[in-house]
Amino acid sequence: MALSGLEIYKQLPKTNCKDCGFPTCLAFAMKMAAGQVPLEKCPHVTAAAKAALESASRPPIQLVTIGADANEIKIGNETQLYRHEEKFYRPAAVAVWISDTLDPGALAARAEAIGKLRFERVGTQIKVNLVAVDNQSGDAGKFAQAAKLAAEKSGLACVLMSATADNLAKAASALAGQRPLLYIAVAAEAEAAAKVAKDNRCPLAVRVDGVEALAELVPKLNAAGVQELILDAGTRTLKGTLEALTLIRRLALKGFRQVGYPAMAFTTAEDPTMQAVEASTFIAKYAGVLVTDAIQPWQLLPILTTRQDIYIDPQKPVAVEPKLNAIGEVTAASPVLVTTNFSLSYYSVEGEVEASRVPAYILSVDTEGTSVLTAWASDKFNAATITQAMKKSGIEQKVSHRQLVIPGLVAVLSAGVEDESGWSVQIGPKEASGIPSYLKKQLQA
Repeated sequence: MALSGLEIYKQLPKTNCKDCGFPTCLAFAMKMAAGQVPLEKCPHVTAAAKAALESASRPPIQLVTIGADANEIKIGNETQLYRHEEKFYRPAAVAVWISDTLDPGALAARAEAIGKLRFERVGTQIKVNLVAVDNQSGDAGKFAQAAKLAAEKSGLACVLMSATADNLAKAASALAGQRPLLYIAVAAEAEAAAKVAKDNRCPLAVRVDGVEALAELVPKLNAAGVQELILDAGTRTLKGTLEALTLIRRLALKGFRQVGYPAMAFTTAEDPTMQAVEASTFIAKYAGVLVTDAIQPWQLLPILTTRQDIYIDPQKPVAVEPKLNAIGEVTAASPVLVTTNFSLSYYSVEGEVEASRVPAYILSVDTEGTSVLTAWASDKFNAATITQAMKKSGIEQKVSHRQLVIPGLVAVLSAGVEDESGWSVQIGPKEASGIPSYLKKQLQA
């Protein structure tokens, strides 16, 4: 049972040393009681206190590790229901489904395609994490061969899905040392699958119809020696799955240990667009592992983009380093564009400059990671900050002209920048999409 803040406080050193990052031991105890910090944050807690606080120090949602080495993925350890309260920490693992009924050539081709589902967005690579191999054939030997081939060709960690524990055991042996996620689709086989997971040191996902049934099964699986679990409430509709994911998360954060584990979701829509919609919904609302049949890049990009956006700190804008960047083979005559160091703004400009094939300089001004209009409204993007960034970058020594292109949305800054810097200011397009045609016309002029 979860302990109160005062009960935790009694076990702490009470020195108020602040080494944990909080002003007092009581403040730390209150945060720990709310499940927002682990006991390890206190470097001075005694062994006896650790033993007494074991139940309180465990995070409300168990940490689960899938895969090994470069393919290792950690999910769980979340402490919040609402992202704006702090942040979500461990991004959902996205798995693309593959059947063991495919012939080896088709299976290898699909696995290779899954492994290549990765994209560059705002300076960060986003990608699929897992390949989910489904034992649709019911044959243990075929399942094991498919699992080995899928892992080899995709280069990813695997989810091994079967209705029988014996088949899971054979496939897990084929991937020894790779720590796949074992998924048992039949509740009656769950305890046998727990033994397989324990013997192979793998995490286990279980499907049982209903959250109450999961809560009854979990203690039995724990008693069998499996602590790393992922829960599937058996729902396969958008509404039902969303309700189950939310209920599991709420109960876990309230200290109901029987469901204090990451949850799993499956997309089932036949329409390709709805597959992407379902997947994005489940990622936004608490799925720890998402299994989908969507394999087209246009389907996966919005899914992975949603994950990227959900798992960033909403209180800290994503920023790039404020500096001068050369795009293409720049010369002394190359145009100079200015924007903020908000990553989405910068990479939107960079992408359009690259698309124009006109070599140019982009000066990103330090606006504490805020966008053009936001920075202008808060007086972080003004004549003084732009001029200061120009001087710091040394742009005067790199180009022979004295012309600067500012975003069209802040055309009002042109006179001030000209007075402050001594450069001639040109008004660029309001949207980044207009940059290619603008640069080509400027180049012709």
